[in-house]
Amino acid sequence: MSSRPSWLRFPRGLSNRLALGSLAVTAAAIVSVYVYVVPQLRTRLQDQKLQALALAAQRYSAPVASLVGTSAKEPVVDDAVRSAATAAGARVTLLGTTSGTQGLGVFFVSDSTREAQPEPMRDTLALRAARSGQVELATERAPTGPIAEAARPLYVGNRLTGVIVYSSPLSDVPGNVAAVRQQILVAGGIALLVALLGGFGAARALSRRVKGLETAAREVAAGDFSHPIPVDSDDEIGQLAVAFNDMQRQLAQLDSARKQFIATASHELRTPLFSLGGFVELLSDEDLDDATRERFLSQVRAQIARLTKLATELLDLSRLDAGSLELRPEAVDIGRLARAVTAEFVPALAQHESELELRLRREPIEVICDPDRVAQIMRILIDNAITHTPAGTPIRVTAARENGALQLAVQDQGTGIRGGALDTIFEPFFTSDDAQGSGLGLAIARELADRMRGSLSVRSEAGQTTFTLELPVR
Repeated sequence: MSSRPSWLRFPRGLSNRLALGSLAVTAAAIVSVYVYVVPQLRTRLQDQKLQALALAAQRYSAPVASLVGTSAKEPVVDDAVRSAATAAGARVTLLGTTSGTQGLGVFFVSDSTREAQPEPMRDTLALRAARSGQVELATERAPTGPIAEAARPLYVGNRLTGVIVYSSPLSDVPGNVAAVRQQILVAGGIALLVALLGGFGAARALSRRVKGLETAAREVAAGDFSHPIPVDSDDEIGQLAVAFNDMQRQLAQLDSARKQFIATASHELRTPLFSLGGFVELLSDEDLDDATRERFLSQVRAQIARLTKLATELLDLSRLDAGSLELRPEAVDIGRLARAVTAEFVPALAQHESELELRLRREPIEVICDPDRVAQIMRILIDNAITHTPAGTPIRVTAARENGALQLAVQDQGTGIRGGALDTIFEPFFTSDDAQGSGLGLAIARELADRMRGSLSVRSEAGQTTFTLELPVR
């Protein structure tokens, strides 16, 4: 017995597991988004602000650049700096440049906020821009908080005259990051709730459908084949329901066939056994004349042959089902084999008052197959034609090579097979009419044909039925 507390145990039931699985997947997705987006958001916002300042430095610095290094008065320069700041929405600081024995230097000229001196970082960034001749970007911490800066060198012709610095506070970035984080958390919570409810609802619906399959399976296991599963969709569960209904129908047919076989086999066994018992009693009479005794012995032989045939069929079917039937293929002349098999039925044909016509090609038809099993199939088909047709019905056996395969057909001109019986005529224990027989012969013949990589088919209409055995010619 588990020692874990009940609240630590994974819940049972398909619906609970699917709902929690959906919740776990959604939670993992939200965590992945949070881990990926939030840490990079601050950097991206800072980069965006730096790029905006760089663009403003390129776009709004021309009026200021035209005044640097000229005799323009300080108020005019200050106005130009403030105009650039207003247009850019940022603080603008103008620095002049000097060159001497100590190298390049910068000095304060004007600031849009009227501060007397720039911050040290702004001075350093201005020197970098002056040395590189390109716009330089940087961030720094000021007493009021972090700021973003873009410094652009100013030229008159090819002469460096100054550096203009655009700066903007980054104090809004943490607020934006916090707002996005909050939105992700709120949206994630809503998504988790929707996933839980939706997953649980979908899982319950799926669980009900699976429960229906379970109930139907239990009914089938109990022998009740009368309740097919409603097919309400074409998804995987719907396809499973269709397959289950097909299986249920086949099991119902097999169960019906089994019951029919029990009744048929009981009759087949009881009748000859009862007859044999009666003949044994009659043969024990010492006053019985020889002619009557011989007639009784002939009947006994017929009943024994009947029992032997049924026992042989049952044994063959059992060996086929168990996969223990061995095939011994060899080169066989089908024409010679067909003549030998049809000759066996001369007495039966005479008793049935029927004629058997054997149609063969002149040239030999050689096939690699098991001659005993092909002969067994022929016997089953010819015997089936004799048994299930009225007396005097002609029978035709043909053998030919067509389309790279052997076509061996047995055709009779009886009443034909009912359409409904064509689907089940090769099933074990099924008989197409009320004639005596176990219904095993055709099932054995079909199975033997399949084992030899061939096929056995039937085509029937009023006045004509044809069974065709097709074997590959190798």
